[in-house]
Amino acid sequence: MSDEDEFYTKDLLNDGRLMFAKRWDFITSVTDMAQLPEIGNTEIAFAGRSNVGKSSLINALTGRHGLARTSSTPGRTQMLNFFGNEETPLTIVDMPGYGYAQAPKDMVDAWTRLVFSYLRGRPTLRRIFVLIDSRHGIKPNDSEAMSLLDKAAVSYQIVLTKSDKIKPPQLKRLEEETLTLLSKRVAAFPRLIATSSEKNQGLDLLKAEIASIV
Repeated sequence: MSDEDEFYTKDLLNDGRLMFAKRWDFITSVTDMAQLPEIGNTEIAFAGRSNVGKSSLINALTGRHGLARTSSTPGRTQMLNFFGNEETPLTIVDMPGYGYAQAPKDMVDAWTRLVFSYLRGRPTLRRIFVLIDSRHGIKPNDSEAMSLLDKAAVSYQIVLTKSDKIKPPQLKRLEEETLTLLSKRVAAFPRLIATSSEKNQGLDLLKAEIASIV
């Protein structure tokens, strides 16, 4: 049995399933630090390149197709979007995608300041899930984002998206290469999860991981 198998126990998998079986709702969108919700619930956030599948993954986790807005236009998510429910002490934050090229530079700079002000100044933020497209692996702008997270001393964990789009041997090799890269980063969590929102693959493990944080 692998360390991963030992971590994702039957009880933890059930905790994750129950947590996400509840109704999740949109709370608020934030464009300025002054608009942040009051400190309360444990928070986790999803980050990644534009069109990596953040919104689709959040919708798949919560079972609500239109909860997080999806778009084929890079950079469409331009705010911090908060989601939660009344029964679970957890808030999910959908962060603006990075690596887009269709937004004016001053707007990109403003989003960047907002995101990293949030990262460094939110005591209830427990982990960032950095999404990586399985078809492309870690790109230079992913590395830049992870370096900023290392600098901000914010714990982050890699989630591979669209893992159904590549063959299993390719996925296994990508997982091994990614874990090797992460071993050299100070704030990276030493475990990754491969998912497919379209095929519902890996979602049970991600739910269990989130449950372990709460």
